[in-house]
Parts: sequence; structure tokens; C-alpha cells
Amino acid sequence: MADEGQAVLSTAEDTEHLGERLAAELEAGDVVVLDGPLGAGKTTLTKGLARGLGVLGRVSSPTFMIARTHRAGGDTGPGLVHVDAYRLGLGTGASAMDELDALDLDTELADSVVVVEWGEGIAEALADRHLLIRLRREPESDVRTATWQWIG
Repeated sequence: MADEGQAVLSTAEDTEHLGERLAAELEAGDVVVLDGPLGAGKTTLTKGLARGLGVLGRVSSPTFMIARTHRAGGDTGPGLVHVDAYRLGLGTGASAMDELDALDLDTELADSVVVVEWGEGIAEALADRHLLIRLRREPESDVRTATWQWIG
């Protein structure tokens, strides 16, 4: 997989498979920022990333939990921290960045890959380099497109 790319994703399985392929490039300390509207496939892609990393536990949207931690499935691979930044900074008086900082994700980075849905504009501060994946859903169809690039 190159430092950047694009794919057409006709099915949810295609989206998960892309996640698996991208996971082969990831290691503990990496931050993945997922951008896309509701229904674009962010959680589905994260399921593929998790499978590719071999982490334990069922991956589901962390919307109400804000962050879910999935332990590494083996002795050598990283864990995965799945964050939904959509509600950060809403109605609490704190900024989204303050709330993200309160999650203490920088300590998780030593052993995990951190995936942040809705994180563009705030999650980049977690690491010097991050993988930005943009997912788009074609109007009136289930076909999605993904573009990705390493930034930093």
C-alpha cells in the first residue's frame, strides 16, 4: 500500500477489506483520522482495521462511550483505541481539544493504534504523523469511495 491511494467500495465487505489492507501498514503509535458523513462507512472501515491488527473484541461505534479500547490479540501486535469525536466539545463548556486531551490518548499510543472518527481538525495533535482516510457515499447508492494519505 502506498502513502496515499483511493478505492471504490461497492459493499461493506469491500470497506472492511480496505481496512484490513491498511492495517498491515500500521503500528503502535499511529493515529488514523476518519472523515466522512453519517453512513459513509467509518465504523465498518474500523472493523476491518481491527481484524487486520488482530485485536480482541467486537468493534462497534463508540458514539456514546466516546472511546473503546480493544486489546491486542497477540504478543506482538498493537491494540486499537476507537474514538468518536463527534460529540466532543458539545454542551460541556470545554473545547473538543480539551475533551480529547482528557481521554489521555497519548498514553495509549505507546501500545495501540488510535482511530478517531470525526477527528479531523483535532486528532492530528496526537502525533507528528497521521493517516487521513476520507470516506464518501455516492448519492442514491451504496457505493462509497475512499481516499487516504499519510500527513506529517
